[in-house]
Amino acid sequence: MRRDVLELRRFYATPLGRAARAMIGRKVEDGWGDVRALDVLGLGYATPFLDGLDRARRVVAAMPAAQGVESWPQGSRNRACLVDETQLAFPNALFDRILVVHGLEESVDPLALLREIWRVLAPSGRVMIVAASRLGLWSDAENTPFGHGRPFTRSQLEELVREAALEPLAWSRALYAPPLAWTAGWAEGFEQIGSRLWAPFSGLILLEAVKQTWAVKPRLSPARARRAAPALKPAAAGPLFTPQANGGGVSDRLGWRLESAGVGPNNGPASPIRRPDR
Repeated sequence: MRRDVLELRRFYATPLGRAARAMIGRKVEDGWGDVRALDVLGLGYATPFLDGLDRARRVVAAMPAAQGVESWPQGSRNRACLVDETQLAFPNALFDRILVVHGLEESVDPLALLREIWRVLAPSGRVMIVAASRLGLWSDAENTPFGHGRPFTRSQLEELVREAALEPLAWSRALYAPPLAWTAGWAEGFEQIGSRLWAPFSGLILLEAVKQTWAVKPRLSPARARRAAPALKPAAAGPLFTPQANGGGVSDRLGWRLESAGVGPNNGPASPIRRPDR
């Protein structure tokens, strides 16, 4: 079951939530750099981190229906929408960058969600997934949104994105501070020390993957040797004309249907030769 959008908003308004926002936002900006002339999608609850990407050509926030949606950005024209996570209401290959936060852990079908991300991602586009780490303290802290749903290890995330035809490109970690309110003011120090001393026990994993497309080469097959064949196969000798059982004329061995005077069992009046029945 997904966390309600109001619960997510309340968390990021707390000191601990603001510290998490700063640590994750810095990782996203460092990973993507300049996003001008790019179209960006934030999926899940990514609005706290989209403000740093406002230089992009287009920024859209899409929130799953089970979570709910809020207006974003505040004081400006709304660019947030409610979506079905397994049928995103966007055309194919629309976005150059997709940021997924609070999207994968509580998804009913993570693979279906990633395949939809693949569909709306442009060729050579990149997706960054922010997910709770199975080895970190944040995945067990129910006072934060990262303590709900399904945590991942790095290898589990890589295997999942590969199943969705995405290729892992880079990864990073964040949130080394314990998920306690008093650590919010020391979050930066915990990031510096934790990345050196207890790197595998970070609270979050950030995995970046790319959509790769390959040209399909035609399968070559050896050319068949041509061999001349007679136009007509020899047939055994026999009568040229064979009477028809219904008395409607005679038929030759080549399949022509003939009707003429004095030929056949009825010896009726002469009639012109008809064209062959094909």
